[in-house]
Amino acid sequence: MKITNVKPILTAPDGIALVVVKVETDQAGLYGLGCATFTQRPTLVAKAVEDYLAPLLQGRDPANIEDLWHMMYVNSYWRNGPVLNNAISGVDMALWDIKGKVANMPVYDLLGGKCREAAMVYRHADGREPKEVLDNVLKYQAEGALAVRLQMGGYGGRVKDLNKKNTRPSRKAPQATHRMKTMDNMQSNFPGAYYDPDWYARSIPPLFEYVRGKVGYDLFLLHDIHERLTPIDAIRMAKALEPYRLFFLEDPLAPDQIEWFRRLRDQCATPIAMGELHNNPLEWRPLIAEQLIDFIRAHISQLGGLTPARKLAALCESFGVRTAWHGPGDVSPIGHAANLHLDLACHNFGIQEVIFFGEPLKEVFPGTPELREGFLWPNDKPGFGVDLDEKKAARYPISIPPIEWTQSRWPDGTIWTP
Repeated sequence: MKITNVKPILTAPDGIALVVVKVETDQAGLYGLGCATFTQRPTLVAKAVEDYLAPLLQGRDPANIEDLWHMMYVNSYWRNGPVLNNAISGVDMALWDIKGKVANMPVYDLLGGKCREAAMVYRHADGREPKEVLDNVLKYQAEGALAVRLQMGGYGGRVKDLNKKNTRPSRKAPQATHRMKTMDNMQSNFPGAYYDPDWYARSIPPLFEYVRGKVGYDLFLLHDIHERLTPIDAIRMAKALEPYRLFFLEDPLAPDQIEWFRRLRDQCATPIAMGELHNNPLEWRPLIAEQLIDFIRAHISQLGGLTPARKLAALCESFGVRTAWHGPGDVSPIGHAANLHLDLACHNFGIQEVIFFGEPLKEVFPGTPELREGFLWPNDKPGFGVDLDEKKAARYPISIPPIEWTQSRWPDGTIWTP
């Protein structure tokens, strides 16, 4: 068996740019699909696949996944960047998809079989004030959700009163606001998604107190700081949230602030999840080996695919760290399926982030995993079990508008971690 073609497919059924890699073989009808989505730079990933990986891989045996992964990884000499990692990830997942189809087995069976029938997921509840957040939590709970992430005004929150004359929402990111009228002229020179870190930090503990008081402790609750605070304020928030028994607090610190995780661990017992921005083993290795985190939140296409992710999961198991793979809207249903197959096969699975799969996504990606009663379920077909209808995918071309939410700014215009 030989690889005959490798091509990227760009589509946006849900309005979010997705990148899928299709690896074709000389066996009639046999191909594999993988997720290479880097939604902030999708066309660069596509070019990396077309111009570099496709010529490199043509004529090679797709069964040799481990060898091909290392070859792709070092072929550019410089490595560990998100563009190339995502391109490699798309190919790597597609090779696992092919291997499953050849064996007539789901990928989770190739990884040792199931540890569970389905993966517990968490949903996202947002709102402008605590009552609205609670209403959304109760809706998810009524649908069978076992875990819900609470945010109030998106990442970084909002100011206390959106009706104040000195408060104006950012045009393209209304969930992020600033409250200083004198900054209006400055915002024209420094456009972005403005938010107030001090108000945000003070608003979250009362939000959890309010929701816990209404739903009790039988529902798992989570929160994502998204690195929007200074390290010391993130530690202060983590301590303040201890009484509300979070399932985990996500991304309290940036990947380049590893030394602060030691201070955080010494200060409080709130479980910590981290890793969606990591693409270098040196970034996550000390967090795991020193048991400074409780959940690894890595983005599988950021790492380079299923091959490194399964090794990362095994490393985490040795140190009592559980998995909680990144599963936002900028992951294709194929990428969500890859998360799910690892979830089912790994003993140290913790929880899975997932989106709502709308009808356009399901039409473009037949076999999309099913979300039901607080769990994500596979379809048990060979490979990852998800296909791609290229004709329908072409109906949803991607667009590349300027990205404002990654231009996160404090009230005085200072840009901060998105």
